[in-house]
Amino acid sequence: MTRPEMPEMLTIGAFARACRLSPKALRLYDELDLLRPARVDPDTGYRYYAAEQLEQARLVAWLRRLGMPLARIQQVRVLEPPAAAQEIRAFWARVEAETAARRDLATFLVDHLSTPPRKDTTPMTGTDLLELRYAARTDIGLVRAANQDTAYAGSRVLAVADGFGPGGAQAGTAAVEALKFLDAEPLTAGSVLNLLEDAVQGAAQAVRDVAGTEYGKTGDEVTDDVGTTLTAMVWTGSRLALVHIGDSRAYLLRDGELFLITHDHTLVQSLIDEGRLTPEEAETHPQRTLLRKALTSTPAFPDLRLHDAQAGDRYLLCSDGLTRAVPEDTIRHLLTTTSDPDATTAALVEAANANGGPDNVSCVVADVVRPM
Repeated sequence: MTRPEMPEMLTIGAFARACRLSPKALRLYDELDLLRPARVDPDTGYRYYAAEQLEQARLVAWLRRLGMPLARIQQVRVLEPPAAAQEIRAFWARVEAETAARRDLATFLVDHLSTPPRKDTTPMTGTDLLELRYAARTDIGLVRAANQDTAYAGSRVLAVADGFGPGGAQAGTAAVEALKFLDAEPLTAGSVLNLLEDAVQGAAQAVRDVAGTEYGKTGDEVTDDVGTTLTAMVWTGSRLALVHIGDSRAYLLRDGELFLITHDHTLVQSLIDEGRLTPEEAETHPQRTLLRKALTSTPAFPDLRLHDAQAGDRYLLCSDGLTRAVPEDTIRHLLTTTSDPDATTAALVEAANANGGPDNVSCVVADVVRPM
């Protein structure tokens, strides 16, 4: 009678070296029922592992190197390979989003702390301060069936939001409404960023509420995605605090020169930043409207920064319905040659519609002036 062949067994030390997990980790994974040994000696309690367990052990080791929590690894290891790959892809997308958010926050803190502090603690009430003259306008355009843009201009708050998805209009409106209370706040340059940070968190929560409760899910990631871009500025009387996420934009016209002061959070802009795409190629890229960051049901951190203002400055906030339809040279010309903010917003919208009006178009124009 032939005895059945026993599988090849490895001691815990040999198995640890082969799969690059420490014996201590293997003992922990045994206790957690994550990776059980094939046999445990009843007398010594020594653990032995089968050679065919190496593949699973290496998967656990790789997932730990990715930073995946043990509880999630337990879920992944029992899945079929295609489903496991999908789970890992989703986990890593979340890691990248969180890393990008921390990177943006670190960049803001470096810029903020590297700027010499200004002795600006005067609330926005003195007659010696500058003030804004402003106008806001939004238009459905010539192609869209509905307007999902929101534009707002007040004595302190300027904002443009471009919503998307089945609740896009409500998402954009909710984000802007969450900032409006700052119009009534006694602001200083020293406190405005903290107030704006709180307001943006309120805007993000308002968008999540719209995305999560007002619209049922169909299971289609594209059509179910509800959110909005947000580009806004808050005036302190001497400086402007900027918050930005998405592909709406803010421009500064100073001494006849037009400067883009926001950075698009889009796929094509990231490819341009990496040197894999030219600005000219980006204009015709099939995914040129794909956003990498926006206010949605998933947490994301907008850009935050302070801008010093000068008398004579003109600011433009606009949705991509303007910038995709009207060249920057034309935008600069209209900002330079039309003095009244309301007339300027009308001219900008008219230019977008004259070029086909392919999208909703919204703009806010604000001039920094000395009080009369």
